[in-house]
Amino acid sequence: MILDTNGLSAFADGDPKIGPILARAEEIAIPVIVLGEYRYGIGQSRHRLRYEKWLTETLTQIRVLAIDSRTASEYAKVRRDLKETGRPIPANDAWIAAIARQHKLPLISKDGHFDFVPGLQRIGW
Repeated sequence: MILDTNGLSAFADGDPKIGPILARAEEIAIPVIVLGEYRYGIGQSRHRLRYEKWLTETLTQIRVLAIDSRTASEYAKVRRDLKETGRPIPANDAWIAAIARQHKLPLISKDGHFDFVPGLQRIGW
């Protein structure tokens, strides 16, 4: 399973609703975009040191998915699919959706706009 930024935040905060979802996962991964968004967010947090420590420990247990040429092709398809339906999503989320489709993994996110991406399974909580 792939975590969106709000899923990663819920994981970090010990949200009891996300725990059972993660327990079912064979593997937990995050796109590099999510890592960047999360690092940006914790850099502004008053609990920055606690979150940085949690992230350092957690990164040893999860896979960070990079962007490559296949991701770029999938990104173009995601943007095209969404343009055709008149339902664009934020650019970073289009990259996250592309990585999820590329790896054929469900995305854990509270963001309902991912439901408009064909071929993407979103798991909410």
